[in-house]
This record gives sequence, structure tokens and C-alpha cells, in this order.
Amino acid sequence: MSDKTKKKLCLACNSEISGRADKKYCSDYCRNAYHNELNKDFNTYIRRVNNVLRRNRRILARFNPKGKSKVRESTLLEEGYNFGFHTNVYNTKKGGKYYFCYDQGFIKLDDGWVALVVRQDYVR
Repeated sequence: MSDKTKKKLCLACNSEISGRADKKYCSDYCRNAYHNELNKDFNTYIRRVNNVLRRNRRILARFNPKGKSKVRESTLLEEGYNFGFHTNVYNTKKGGKYYFCYDQGFIKLDDGWVALVVRQDYVR
């Protein structure tokens, strides 16, 4: 069988493909299924990180209903806050660091306290 008469098979389901010569999948469903399978591990990791970030934001928002408050660091930990995950860091001119989960943030204070803030100018 020559290359011109050889039938191409779908990369996802191995069914015969008809149509354009450079076609790789028999349908949009198969194209999506193939790429979802390729990215499965990456998508699982991203989903887990996003879940942690969303949980962190919910915890900060619950303890900061008015836009500014103070809470013990240990209280956030007891609620399940993970200090290793945040979306961005804002460095102050005095050398302090605000850690944000989207629009909700905090800065560490002395003696185990953190000041909670809401970033007003987050989207520019």
C-alpha cells in the first residue's frame, strides 16, 4: 500500500479519518479527549493549587468582613490557611511584605498577629 492510498487513523480512537490530508482526529470530541489526556497530570496540579488559593482567600475574607482587621496567625492555620500559597506579594517602602490571595491579603505583625487587608487597586 502506498502512502497516498494508506488510510489515516484518529490519534484518539483509532477510527479511520476522512477529509483533509493533514487531519489527525475524526471529530472535535476526539481532539479534545486526546489533549485532555495529554494534559491530565498538569490539569490535576493546577486544580489542586487553585483549590488551595480559593480556600486561602475564603479564610481571609471571613476574618476580614470590613476591609481591615487583625487575627492571630495560629487562628488562620487552625482554619486551614496554607501560608505557602498566594497569588502575589506587595513590598512596602519600609521593607514589609503583604501577601495576597487575589484581593484578600495580610502582613505579618509582631507576636504572632497578622493584619488583614483588602486590596482596592488590585486590577489596573
